[in-house]
Amino acid sequence: MIGFPRSTEYNRRIPKQKFYDNLTVTPALRRVFVEQIKVIYWRNKVAPSTVNVAQGSNVTEMEVFELQLNQPSLEEAVLRQIDKEIPYHILFILTCDGKSQAWIGYKEASASGSFKVSRYYHTDWLEGDKLALKLDGLTTDAVYESLVRQIAGEALTSAGDSLRESVDRSAKRAELEKKIAALETKIRREKQLNRQMEMNAELKKLKAEMEKL
Repeated sequence: MIGFPRSTEYNRRIPKQKFYDNLTVTPALRRVFVEQIKVIYWRNKVAPSTVNVAQGSNVTEMEVFELQLNQPSLEEAVLRQIDKEIPYHILFILTCDGKSQAWIGYKEASASGSFKVSRYYHTDWLEGDKLALKLDGLTTDAVYESLVRQIAGEALTSAGDSLRESVDRSAKRAELEKKIAALETKIRREKQLNRQMEMNAELKKLKAEMEKL
């Protein structure tokens, strides 16, 4: 489906009940597993034992999980919960009605040793044979970074930045965009000229900050 080497293929079906029975999920999240997900497959394992890459310092191996859905959407909380409790980096492939979408999180180990995803990136929905990703890199760290950048696309285009710097810059940009949109809405609704002028000055500062990113 995504064009990874055959040596990485695993293709094992995992009963979704194993996820919501063994993970710490709320009743609401359990309902999402039941209602939105049809079946889960462990499609690939990317590691020094399955492909010609060296062991990285941060990424020991990567798993590829295919989640076949009953509808073309899935609550992000499901991916976040799986990522939180499985100690490996995960590439999620969502499939529905002959189309596929790749999701991957920027995943780091916390001080406590658990993993935390700060942000997810995803492709558009594509016809099944159009979703193709490359395993680029000499280490598992480099392969993971390459996949994040392939999937994120223009959201992570900062030349010369490390992956973490690019993710931080992307998050800051998203935060500023949200503030700018909210402020523009307030300006349109504001009736007092002096308040409009104050908010326009603040808007100008936010846009200038955005241009620097």
